[in-house]
Amino acid sequence: MSNSVAENIANFLKEYSPFSYLSHEELIQVATSIGVINLDKHKILFQINDKLHDSFYVVASGVINLSVIADAEETLLNKCYAGDVFGLRPFFAKNNYMMTAKAREDSIVYAIPIAVFKPFVAQNPQVLDFLLESFATNTRNPFDKENRGKLITDNVYTEGQQNEIQYFQSLAYNKTPLKVSVSAIAKDTAQLMTENLTDSVVVTEQNHPIGIVTDTDFRSKIANGRFPLISTIDKIMSSPVITVPENVSVAEAQLLMLKNNVSHLCVTVDGSDKSEVKGVISEHDLIVAQANNPGVLIKEIKRSLSPKELKLVREKLTDLIQSSIAKNIPLPHIYNISGEIITAIIKRSIELSILDLGSPPARFAWFSIGSQGRKEQFLLTDQDSFLVFEDVAEEKYRDVKDYFLKLAKRTTTILEKVGYDFCPNGHMASNMLWCKSMSDWIKQYNNWMKTPGEKSNDISSIFFDYELVFGEGKIEDTLDDLILKNTKNNALFFDYLGNDALRKNAPINFFRKFNLEEEGDHKGKFDIKNKAIMPLVDGARLFAISLNLKGINNTYLRFKQLAIADPKFSEIYLNCADAFLILSKFRTLEGLKNDSTGDYINVEELSKVDKEKMKNALGPMKELEELIKDKFQLTQFS
Repeated sequence: MSNSVAENIANFLKEYSPFSYLSHEELIQVATSIGVINLDKHKILFQINDKLHDSFYVVASGVINLSVIADAEETLLNKCYAGDVFGLRPFFAKNNYMMTAKAREDSIVYAIPIAVFKPFVAQNPQVLDFLLESFATNTRNPFDKENRGKLITDNVYTEGQQNEIQYFQSLAYNKTPLKVSVSAIAKDTAQLMTENLTDSVVVTEQNHPIGIVTDTDFRSKIANGRFPLISTIDKIMSSPVITVPENVSVAEAQLLMLKNNVSHLCVTVDGSDKSEVKGVISEHDLIVAQANNPGVLIKEIKRSLSPKELKLVREKLTDLIQSSIAKNIPLPHIYNISGEIITAIIKRSIELSILDLGSPPARFAWFSIGSQGRKEQFLLTDQDSFLVFEDVAEEKYRDVKDYFLKLAKRTTTILEKVGYDFCPNGHMASNMLWCKSMSDWIKQYNNWMKTPGEKSNDISSIFFDYELVFGEGKIEDTLDDLILKNTKNNALFFDYLGNDALRKNAPINFFRKFNLEEEGDHKGKFDIKNKAIMPLVDGARLFAISLNLKGINNTYLRFKQLAIADPKFSEIYLNCADAFLILSKFRTLEGLKNDSTGDYINVEELSKVDKEKMKNALGPMKELEELIKDKFQLTQFS
């Protein structure tokens, strides 16, 4: 690269963090190694599940859209403009991209080789702090108040990203806005707004928005005498209108209001001013949304000092879930929000236990498994967890394990008081079987995977749905690597896991009737958890492990990723993804209605339409079952 080109790039970069922390000589060194990428409109730079690149990126010109999979389609997460840094996943993670980067318009992007930039990160704490904080929390350039050089996280579903959750949090707004024509009289419009108790009216032509009038416009333009009351509305309206699409999130709406210094946004079908008006978002709507913001609940969790205080937050979460479902907010969004809040509750419970017991004698990691490990826990189901502590000298082992067993017992007791029952199968970190050293866990997983059905009759597939809640990330990496190693050429393990996925009783019989419970407390009811949802969970897990889909535990997202990774059978996977959401919603509604786990449904209470909807959702299970049999050629454990 010529010196003049490198000089121009260096001068560009120095205006933005974290490059502003580097000297001119260092910037020249970086600039000479940069690759310049020209992206045509709609061109993809990288997409979900792509292997990581050896560079990260800075937008030189144009706009890059970052999107993630949500609600059966790619949903916009953020827009990157000149100076914005993105694509940092290769710095901090080893699994594939969890996000798609696509040019919104013709754009130029600088590709900065990570190998070249890493020495400057190591030498400059400010650069490292910037990258770490932004990657972990999705803050918009934590050190630049002018909001230039935003650094956008690629770490989509991680703990602590409250701003990011707001990109998934749907927004309630006025879906029946007042509309007037451009020739309407100001006096008549004011009277109309008063009668309808609203603070805005949209000015339209052929139902397309051309302006908006608010209380502020009347105060600043009519009340002070600038325009008479008999003026036509076009004299006082604000134009052009700032428009957004119907599925706009809280964060996007808030940013647009701040950026454009407006108090109202107009919702249209496609987000432009050339399509039909569907609603109006006001500042008040944002205030209401912020009151239910998961970030507010998480702050309450961090301040909590007792199980009682944590229980109050958990009750608020139940209300949030119920209201979100009532508003028809997509289930994947609610899963994400609920999962983060429950994770925060567990983490705080561990912290309170440590405050009582004193500092841990060794490094450790606490993992959630089961529905919480998959971020699918809406209802007050039981606890599932395990604990791993680092290997210690033999003479210290007993004391170290005793400490962690006490820690686990205190933590699980706190969670029980919050409302999460003890696991009836004992799958909890407080059980000495599931609280042990790294070496012991390596032996455990080796037994499960190398000799399934022999030394390991107690194998439980939920131990392959783990989520790190608290502690050392390196311990999680070790487990990831161990499982990957043991899956290679291990037909016996997949034979066992495949047959285990097929052991559940059929949900409907030959006559297309629900197979109901024949005895016990739930006689005459349908076990939607074990007969409908768990076969999908088990199937998604089986294929995800076989295709090495790391870092994705949620059943819905697993099926979505499987459709990308294994396109030949994408239709089956996508049908299963939809079925999982439908069945999960039935279970959640049942649980909320009866304050229960929602596992058993009285189908006689369902409408005819709902019965058919549930039966149709069970259809893809048969296709999944046949695919499992075909893919894994099940034999030994059949």
